[in-house]
Amino acid sequence: MTRLGRPTIALYNSYDPKSFREAHRRALARAGPLALAFDLNIATFGFPFPPELTTPQEISDWIATTTSIGEHGGFLKELTARGRFQTFDYPNKGFPPQLGEVVLTTRKPDPRKKVSLDEVVATLRRGQSVMILFGLGPKGAPKEVFEMTKRHMDITPGGFSLETCTAMGAVVGALYYRLAERQ
Repeated sequence: MTRLGRPTIALYNSYDPKSFREAHRRALARAGPLALAFDLNIATFGFPFPPELTTPQEISDWIATTTSIGEHGGFLKELTARGRFQTFDYPNKGFPPQLGEVVLTTRKPDPRKKVSLDEVVATLRRGQSVMILFGLGPKGAPKEVFEMTKRHMDITPGGFSLETCTAMGAVVGALYYRLAERQ
């Protein structure tokens, strides 16, 4: 049996790069249970964590003291203890290759870059890892991220705008369902 590639939920900070907001906290607290329940990793990009927090464990411990979501951050802490939560600065010329092929979630995919959920599933079934990127902010991912990514996916049947945490749940649930089929 072929080993599946590793899927990662990636959150890209599209808010002010210097101010940690409630939206950052909520997205991470909500991503924790999703990742743990459906066997994904989590990565953040450009999150302005307080400077005294230097490791993923310190970050997840801090998030846990500030939220009631996800068993008071316990799911994120558990994921972190398993080495499945990473943080990165904004990417300059590309995303870390160890996280796999980048698929930007968007309601407006570039037609030349558009992929279906089935194509993402096929990539994972071939043993390749995939980083599913969500832009966190009122307008989603910025233009440079659209240009930097080679694959775009709209999880809806026609360009519907979803709030980030709703989109995460829809993508992760659909991905898990499709991966569980025919196994």
